[in-house]
This record gives sequence, C-alpha cells and structure tokens, in this order.
Amino acid sequence: MVDVAQHLDMDALSELKMLMGDEFPLLVETFSNDSIVRIEAIKEAVATAKCEDIRRAAHSFKGSAGNMAALKLTELCHSLEELAHAGVTDGCDTLRQGIEQEYDHVKAALQGLLQ
Repeated sequence: MVDVAQHLDMDALSELKMLMGDEFPLLVETFSNDSIVRIEAIKEAVATAKCEDIRRAAHSFKGSAGNMAALKLTELCHSLEELAHAGVTDGCDTLRQGIEQEYDHVKAALQGLLQ
C-alpha cells in the first residue's frame, strides 16, 4: 500500500476535494489520463535530447502535478526543467525514470483516496 502523505500534500488535497466535491473523481481521472500524454512527451523529448522540448514538457507536467498537490512529482519535474533550461541533458533520463516511478505512486495514492 502506498503511503499517501509521502507523495501528496494532504492539506492541499483536502481543500481541493472539498472544493471539487462530487467532481473530484473526475479530476483524478482527468489528471491520470493527461499524465500519460505528458509523460510520453517527456520520454520523447529526453530521447531526442532537445533541451527546449524537455524543458517545455517538464514545465507542463510540473504544473499539472502541482495542481494535484503531488509535491515530490512537482519537484522532479522542476529539476528536469531546470536541467534542460541550463542546456544539460546528462541526468535527464534518470530524472525521467524518477518522474515515471513517482507518478505511479501518485496515481496509486489518488486512487486509494477514491475508495
């Protein structure tokens, strides 16, 4: 079982759940579906080693993860964004892998909150 508090800001997420009400499960589903696209964009950008594409893809996913109170995922995306912004591709694939692994934890944690 995933330790939710290790992957999500529970205070911020509680506020979001209260704000969204019955629409919260739809928000989680939308985030999950959208994340697949964003992770694929990161994969493609890292594979081509185009720093601007990496930066843009990481920035996009960073915002989405931040909106879902996924702090560690947001930090990983920020690190990838900063690396690419500096024109560095060494380490990008390692961060990409970390982003994918953390997303899996975040998705499981969010799904657990819906049950």
